[in-house]
Amino acid sequence: MSEIVVTLPDGSELSVEEGATVADVAYEIGPGLGKDTVAGVVDGELVDKAAPVHDGAQVVIVTDQSDEYLRVLRHTAAHVFAQALQRLHPEAKLAIGPPTDEGFYYDVTDVDLDADDLEAIEAEMESILEEDLPVERELRSREEALELYEDNPYKRDILENEAAGDEELSFYVQGDFEDLCKGPHVESTGEIGAVQLLNISSAYWRGDEDNETLTRVYGTAFESEKDLEEYMELRAEAEERDHRKLGQEMDLFSIPEVTGPGLPLYHPNGKKILDELSGFAESLNVDAGYDPVETPHLFRTELWKKSGHYDNYVDDMFLLDVNDEEYGLKPMNCPGHATIFDQHSWSYRDLPVRYFEDGKVYRKEQRGELSGLSRVWSFTIDDGHLFCRPEQIEAEIRQVMDSIYEVLETFGLEAHVALATRPEKSVGSDEIWEQSETQLRSVLDNQNIDYDLEPGDGAFYGPKIDFAFEDALGRKWDGPTVQVDFNMPERFDLTYTGEDNEEHRPVMIHRALYGSYERFFMVLIEHFDGKFPLWLAPEQVRILPISDDQLGYAHRVKNELSEFRVDVEDRSWTLGRKIREAQEDNVPYMLVVGENEAESGTISVRDRKEREEQDVAVEAFREHLDAEYGEKRLEPDFLAD
Repeated sequence: MSEIVVTLPDGSELSVEEGATVADVAYEIGPGLGKDTVAGVVDGELVDKAAPVHDGAQVVIVTDQSDEYLRVLRHTAAHVFAQALQRLHPEAKLAIGPPTDEGFYYDVTDVDLDADDLEAIEAEMESILEEDLPVERELRSREEALELYEDNPYKRDILENEAAGDEELSFYVQGDFEDLCKGPHVESTGEIGAVQLLNISSAYWRGDEDNETLTRVYGTAFESEKDLEEYMELRAEAEERDHRKLGQEMDLFSIPEVTGPGLPLYHPNGKKILDELSGFAESLNVDAGYDPVETPHLFRTELWKKSGHYDNYVDDMFLLDVNDEEYGLKPMNCPGHATIFDQHSWSYRDLPVRYFEDGKVYRKEQRGELSGLSRVWSFTIDDGHLFCRPEQIEAEIRQVMDSIYEVLETFGLEAHVALATRPEKSVGSDEIWEQSETQLRSVLDNQNIDYDLEPGDGAFYGPKIDFAFEDALGRKWDGPTVQVDFNMPERFDLTYTGEDNEEHRPVMIHRALYGSYERFFMVLIEHFDGKFPLWLAPEQVRILPISDDQLGYAHRVKNELSEFRVDVEDRSWTLGRKIREAQEDNVPYMLVVGENEAESGTISVRDRKEREEQDVAVEAFREHLDAEYGEKRLEPDFLAD
């Protein structure tokens, strides 16, 4: 039998027999590792240890010490839920039950469930854990599978689509339960240390609102009760930080039903924060040599057909007929920027040409997937596109990444980096995609940046480097991106005149420093728990006169601080109530002014951490605000210990 070569995480290569599995690779490395193998990651995809590997595959062995192990365990927990459900409700039909970043969910039907039912199901799940049932992979023929799921249209849908060409199908069996599944799973239900069902909701089959509505039950699982308790504490804190809750309390934004789903309205407080974010992004763009442009909200669909978006995004576009011509609200800004570039003649000396725009875009997400500012129909991308010569690619990508890291440092955020490669639905030749992916990989490797591989997650027109923000609770959110695109310049026939006086094709690079303002705003609300740094806070200073007699002096102080966002609390409340209200509103600084302050021309400064200093000169405080604002410090520090 011939041999194939696979690549291991340390970059070394290993020869194994053709047809070898992940487990075979592990045993080839060492018998101890083979024995401990739970699953594998092949080319970035988590797979069962029985999955075959191919020549050139990148293989990672997963044991119970691996980061991926928890996801495998949670996949099994989803099966435990389904088993417990069918023990209590044999009439229930199962759809899908995948693991998630925080646990798992299972979509079911033909059973009437509400939140009150979860406690009994959870108790049955705990019984199944105590039974320590072996989880075994078994192969069934297509005929057996179709017969087994004769009355289950969802499993038959999977058989006829995702598993359309498979004559043998994997099932996982634990005691009296079996489920069609590719895996992977842990060895037994007893490996799951703790489970908890979290909530219940509805979901459309395959996320399509034209399909049937299913019941979705969310849960989580961990190796130990201690891990579960820590997670539940974080979850409770996350609920307190929820941007929808804080957005309402701080009067930042709303998404009322009357305006339509996924269409946020920004109130004055929220708009002040967005303006600061926009100004910061603009300063980074201008410093990096970008020129501002502006494009309309809709174009003729001829433009979207030319760019390739129509074929790849038409189901997610808002289309309308105007005088018998079809127009579409723009799902992206890049075709407009490519068209601007095409209106001029360029020399190689002119490149790179860089454009930026806070461009509003529209994508018709399924209603069931809309959630606060994290997933909306209308959002704004801090978009940038640059056109460069091939030899300029790496330098331009490095410059973009420098700007992204400046964003991360400014907001005190960590980020996880991933290289997303060619998706199944894409445009362009194999040669172009290989060249693009090589360029991005080279930049990451040369800058010694740790990154994950996300096979198939690239844009339809090119691969990309994605940054996922990590907030104060350790949660990850999609953020900045940089993408190499050889396809759109070809589609738009973009050219520049080279040093040889011949026409050449530029390379287009797409980039966003925030990702979108909406999602970034959501991340900041929850990351800062509504306690924004001074430069972002919608109200930076609140002046608290002790009595109405000091209102005149309070307004004079406000005038001296006129370059900042300052309000005077003029309601006839006690000072204690005024302070409590300002703290609840997360105002960075409170200035208490009474009779003594009015006579001496000073202020008493108090911050939201309840630190206080008296007899402060107004000019000294103004100078500090100017420095704190200009340096974009993360915390009020006038009274810092």
